[in-house]
Amino acid sequence: MTVAEIRPGYGQGREALLRAVITVVSEGGLRNLTYRAVAAEAGVTHGLVRHHFGSRDALIEAALDYALEQSLAESSLGSTLTSLDEFASSLASLIDLDPDLQAFQFELVLESRRNPELLPYAERLYAGYREATRQALGSLGLSGEPLSALVFAALDGLAFQQVVFGTSKQTSQAVRELRHLLANSP
Repeated sequence: MTVAEIRPGYGQGREALLRAVITVVSEGGLRNLTYRAVAAEAGVTHGLVRHHFGSRDALIEAALDYALEQSLAESSLGSTLTSLDEFASSLASLIDLDPDLQAFQFELVLESRRNPELLPYAERLYAGYREATRQALGSLGLSGEPLSALVFAALDGLAFQQVVFGTSKQTSQAVRELRHLLANSP
């Protein structure tokens, strides 16, 4: 297949580049993220990657924002919930739908431990998820920062395990149990 055959259509370039970043990082880690690797994955020239983002940091930041936006849009955390069943319904299938998206985020978080320059990105990612969790639980009448932090930590751990081990059945069972605990919380 030639580059012309896989090149994204007009208006799809930025999203295709962000998807390419996610794929490159999820498959090879953040240390393999280069303009050339992203360009090859997206089917464009590396100059186009540089043109759209200007720096590697801007590329990472844009891909992280995109990943958070996509995850929240596809999950129950991205909306106002009307029941705990809604809350418990989608985590495992969300991860199965796009494991690279989740792996990309975990790669960034783990790499931020070794590279302090990435820590603000990881903190911003987790703050976004914690806030979405707080809002979703609040819409169900479950409030409090400690509770939302605990629930997010549980969901994050389950997501990580599913990405690594492919355990969607285990994730679904655990989220149902978490739903049961939340239903019986004071």
